[in-house]
Amino acid sequence: MSKRMTSWALMILMATFFVVSALAADDASLSKDLTAVIALHGLPCGQVISVKRQGDNDYIASCQDGNRYRVYVNSEGRVVAQKQ
Repeated sequence: MSKRMTSWALMILMATFFVVSALAADDASLSKDLTAVIALHGLPCGQVISVKRQGDNDYIASCQDGNRYRVYVNSEGRVVAQKQ
């Protein structure tokens, strides 16, 4: 019985590790994407260091230079970056 419990515990631990790793990769990708969007709008930022999701396609991005931007998709389908 203990061998079976050990196997289950190991599988759960490994699954948790892979889920957390995947979420961290998504966060890094999202930060890079938001950095690019802000730069393409000609706004100062440097690099996005933290992201807070407000809704579908609606984020608050905090930059390394202290600026904060709301990046979202408006009703016309355009990506907008507004200084907060």
